[in-house]
Amino acid sequence: MSSALQPSPRPTADPGATATCDDATVMCDDATAAYDPENYRPGRTITTWEPENEVFWRSVGRKVAQRNLWIAVPALLVAFVVWQVWSVTATNLKDVGFSFSTSQLFWLTAIPGLTGGTARILYTFLGPMIGQRRFTALSTVVLIVPLIWLGIAIQDTSTPYGVMVIIAALCGIGGANFASSLANIGFFFPKKEKGNATGINGGLGNLGVSVVQLLTPIVITFSTIAIGTAQHKKDGTPVYLQNAAFLWVPVLVVLALIAWFGQNDLKVASTPFSRQKVIFKRKHNWLMTWLYVGTFGSFIGFAAALPLLIKTTFPAYSVATYAWMGPALGALARWAGGWIADKLGGAKVTIISFVGMALAIVGVINFLPAGGDSGNFYGFFGCFLAAFLFSGIGNGSTFRQIPVIFRNQHLKGLTEGTSEYAKALKQAEMEAGAVTGFTSAIAAYGFFFIPAMFANFAVTSAMWGFVAFYVSCIVVAWWFYARKSAEAPS
Repeated sequence: MSSALQPSPRPTADPGATATCDDATVMCDDATAAYDPENYRPGRTITTWEPENEVFWRSVGRKVAQRNLWIAVPALLVAFVVWQVWSVTATNLKDVGFSFSTSQLFWLTAIPGLTGGTARILYTFLGPMIGQRRFTALSTVVLIVPLIWLGIAIQDTSTPYGVMVIIAALCGIGGANFASSLANIGFFFPKKEKGNATGINGGLGNLGVSVVQLLTPIVITFSTIAIGTAQHKKDGTPVYLQNAAFLWVPVLVVLALIAWFGQNDLKVASTPFSRQKVIFKRKHNWLMTWLYVGTFGSFIGFAAALPLLIKTTFPAYSVATYAWMGPALGALARWAGGWIADKLGGAKVTIISFVGMALAIVGVINFLPAGGDSGNFYGFFGCFLAAFLFSGIGNGSTFRQIPVIFRNQHLKGLTEGTSEYAKALKQAEMEAGAVTGFTSAIAAYGFFFIPAMFANFAVTSAMWGFVAFYVSCIVVAWWFYARKSAEAPS
């Protein structure tokens, strides 16, 4: 057989090699030929992926990983917009003539969290089975359905509450995209960059919460982009609530197409459920889920509840002016949390985040109206901003902990470069990806439970419950991951 028909040999460099393209130009030139760029083009399924191999990473891997990451980010951001659209929509329903009670409005805000968390469990395992490219495209385009239905239903004040509940539940599916996105993106990056990569993806994706809360009050006033009829406030002012839904439909179509033609599926990340389900036997899956409920559960729950909390507790202050700031701060802090955790260690940063969150919520309680006192809005809001900041930092640090914990557990006592080491590394990556998705699924229920608690309990009682939970998280993080003789330092 002609040598021209033979496949190019793969580099013989050890996966743990420390040589870089700057130090070994010839080696990297050889790698570029061996790792045929044609096999890593957009839209392809990639069969060879070795991010821990420095030669591969510098010559081929980084560019492909970054492309997949930066396509995933806007798709995830708009998925969060769909998930959180009810947090703002609910605050406008009474103004235009819907006769729902305050409790019913809190439930409309909470329901997307219930369906989002449940769908995340499914998406956690479907994503790696189907592939990053295909699943991102499909899970993005299906979000068009609830948005179109919402845009139609909200124009008619006689729309039954039950119909609104169904639409809110379908919008919750947008929150499920996070589980598959974070689990898949993690496979693209080496250990030293996972925290930063997942911080970027999760943090900028989380910005969708702020985007919808910032833009919705603006776009609902634009008649020029409205499809359908106007609704009117009590003073006769026309608004177009459907804009908050219809605006994102063409955006979703474009993002789905970009994902389909621009991302890649990784063969190494393709894993059947029969192998992924092993995580349910792993103690650290459940411990990290507990911690992530404390960080992301708080972030997304507070983001969902804050607009209505401001409107009902401090009605003199504009929801549109203030509600988006906390989620924006928390989302950006997630990026920083992942980066800091890469430098200092995830467990330490996680503990700091829970201490900060506990103190911030104690501050919120102190500034709430009580006993005839009107409270202090700016103290209340400032403490809430601090809670968002620390929750975002904790979101980044906990996701950095997960791959470190599972790598250390599986690779303990093995010699790098051996077949046993390679097999264990692959298992660790698979389990870390599944755990990342599963923890995010359970934590998403914070979107449901926090507004639900405010709908059923006094605000102060609910807040003290959060503080007690954060204390338990500090104990878990310290005992298992941060103390000198911790079982799984991370």
